[in-house]
Amino acid sequence: MSHDVPLISMIAIAFGLAFIFGYLADRIRLPPLVGYLVAGIIIGPFTPGFVADGALAAQLAEIGVILLMFGVGLHFSPSDLLAVRKIAIPGAVGQIGLATALGVGLAWLWGWSLGAGLVLGLSLSVASTVVLLKALEERDMLNTAEGRVAVGWLIVEDLAMVLALVLLPALAEVLGGHAPGAAGGHGAGPDGPIWLTLALTLGKVAAFSVLAIVLGPRVVPVILTNVARTGSRELFTLSVLAIALGVAYGSAVLFGVSFALGAFFAGVVLNESRFSHKAATDSMPLQDAFAVLFFVSVGMLFDPSILLRDPLAVIAVVALIVVGKSLIAFGIVILLRFPVGMGLAVSASLAQIGEFSFILVGLGLSLGLLPEEGRDLVLAGALLSITLNPAVFAGVAALRKHLQAKRTAGVPPYGWEQFEQLQSSLANARHQAEEREKEHDLQIQALAKTFPVLSLLDAHEQERLMMLFRPKSAVPGERIIRKGDRANAMYFISSGAVEVLMEGQTIRLGAGTMFGEMALLSGQRRNADVAAVDYCQLQVLERRDFNQFTARHPALRTALIDMAAQRRKMNQQDAATDDAITASETAA
Repeated sequence: MSHDVPLISMIAIAFGLAFIFGYLADRIRLPPLVGYLVAGIIIGPFTPGFVADGALAAQLAEIGVILLMFGVGLHFSPSDLLAVRKIAIPGAVGQIGLATALGVGLAWLWGWSLGAGLVLGLSLSVASTVVLLKALEERDMLNTAEGRVAVGWLIVEDLAMVLALVLLPALAEVLGGHAPGAAGGHGAGPDGPIWLTLALTLGKVAAFSVLAIVLGPRVVPVILTNVARTGSRELFTLSVLAIALGVAYGSAVLFGVSFALGAFFAGVVLNESRFSHKAATDSMPLQDAFAVLFFVSVGMLFDPSILLRDPLAVIAVVALIVVGKSLIAFGIVILLRFPVGMGLAVSASLAQIGEFSFILVGLGLSLGLLPEEGRDLVLAGALLSITLNPAVFAGVAALRKHLQAKRTAGVPPYGWEQFEQLQSSLANARHQAEEREKEHDLQIQALAKTFPVLSLLDAHEQERLMMLFRPKSAVPGERIIRKGDRANAMYFISSGAVEVLMEGQTIRLGAGTMFGEMALLSGQRRNADVAAVDYCQLQVLERRDFNQFTARHPALRTALIDMAAQRRKMNQQDAATDDAITASETAA
């Protein structure tokens, strides 16, 4: 049966084993990522038993890469990076350069080409965001200065690797590999001088970047707003995934850039919209699922026999990751005049490799730059460094306590002035983020305060209703509703005033009141004219949105029906009073 449905067999067995080994890894205080890689090794071609379809695994892994890069772009925060820029940018760039140089040196000792050394060095220089965030969360360090610096450092590393993914295909032939087109890439590399190849590659990237930055913020929010108004969670999630995969595929087909770069820009564009949090929340389960398949597919490529065939090379790779990178990062932090404690914390955070390393290794293999032995060494280095990372953190914590105990009382520690400046920058960034969040919360609170009937909704539904509103302004004398028109919306008055002209009556409505709901509820045409008598700011809820939203919130619909009935009764009483007064005046 498994031969008839290879896709279903592979996904079922991959998820099952990933769950089992991921859970076991978590129980022994290791990142679940280790378990996912082990699951891949078990169903790979180098171990006995079931062997998954490698071609299918590669395509599922590609989707995993797209969604991983989309997530990186979606969570990219320029403000967080700017707060730690004085240490994160020079630190990450310097560490990548020196660690890559060490990787090139190792490759040279093994007789590999410059291209192989470059791919190896880059793969070993970048740490795993997944592993880092879990390690910081477990130790309650995510919101500390050290944690924010480590995350900012990794953001710079990720951006540098995005650039590497762009440049490696263009430089492949010069470095001893072959053009992307010759390796099943997304397009053939151009013939000609290297400067022309680079210029064309960077030109395509620049064209795509400009198009994404200019058109993206104008098109994507409009699409998501219209989808959000449908009230369908599955449609919204589908739209987010369609944007991520569509932009990634379109960028590869139209501009010849990688899927990864296209997905990253899709995430960055979406991050700038007001739907970024909802998009991240709704798409997270699918991102996680395909990320698991990505790590499983990477594990399938690992040949465990490398641990016996070439143990010295494995030890050298692990030493470069755990010791070499840590010493480089520590030295850079000290040279930038930051405290020793921060240098130790950042060193421990970066003493592992992960998802970007796997992406780079896959690209290096496809370009003919990296031998298969290099892939096995990088995967062995990833497995062992991630496994050792908790021990590295424990050792660093013990060393920090020892150094603090030996510190002379009353003497400021080394780098204290720089640390104070960093703390100030982080406090300002945190304050700005809190102010933005506070402003958003105040908008929701003001909505319920201005329109008390909306207090029937919880904060989440009030926020959702705000997304459905279409702002509208009106000048004095402007006719907003005409008698006899078809009911197409309900209006909430945020500021200003309007007059309702109905059967000889004039009713004035001010801020905090609503109009237009009676015709929507009854399904009849408008029975009054409504005109602005002041400069008005209105929130318009279209008929379709009104019907769908009130259908999901029957208490709100009932309250609106009661309000409409009371208003109708008051209008009738006012009309009867006016008729009585008119009759009395006529009799007199």
